[in-house]
Amino acid sequence: MLSPASHHHYSRPISNAVRQLPQPAASNLDDPIEMMGAAMPFARNAEIYGENEPAEYVYKVVSGAVRTHKILADGRRQIGGFYLPGDVFGLESGDEHTFAAEAITASKVMIVKRSTLLTMAARDGNVARKLWALTSGELRRLQNHTLALIKTAQERVVGFLFEMAARGSADNQVDLPMSRQDIADYLGLTIETVSRTLSQLQSSAAIDLPNSRCIVLRNRAALGRLNA
Repeated sequence: MLSPASHHHYSRPISNAVRQLPQPAASNLDDPIEMMGAAMPFARNAEIYGENEPAEYVYKVVSGAVRTHKILADGRRQIGGFYLPGDVFGLESGDEHTFAAEAITASKVMIVKRSTLLTMAARDGNVARKLWALTSGELRRLQNHTLALIKTAQERVVGFLFEMAARGSADNQVDLPMSRQDIADYLGLTIETVSRTLSQLQSSAAIDLPNSRCIVLRNRAALGRLNA
């Protein structure tokens, strides 16, 4: 079950500010987004772009964290993905954004015009390959997320922990910039189910919960069996 959108307080859209980007700084010549993009700061919960807005830009997280979400017809919120430093988002097959994007925490995001990126990809095979790799990686992530939503609540939570651990810098420590409500809306569960499942995993000594934003995987083998 997803949370009602009315329970969340979002800032007014600021995506128009993207149209007044500062000059780009070529910080990484191997990365076309960093090479052609410009960094912009976004405050916590600030909207980066809205659902159904023109997909004119592609984005890369420099620092902080970003979530994408869609408000369903009944007012519930479904989170489509979480993006951490180094992750690219805003890739679309059509001309509009399917999801909205918001900064979870104070974040810095690199932004580049989609048309500029596509033009460069048409001229440079290396850029085209990088863009294809980004697009196929995002498609794979979406497929995995869709498959996860048919699993049990425990399997979804454990799978999420493994997903976040794989994306982090420490093997067994999972640092979570997102809230329990964000996790619930990502996994299609209630916040009560997420919290209860984490408590059960802690009681079984599979994980430790030092605080609400940090989870330590104590027994990967046991967690792996639960995620089979």
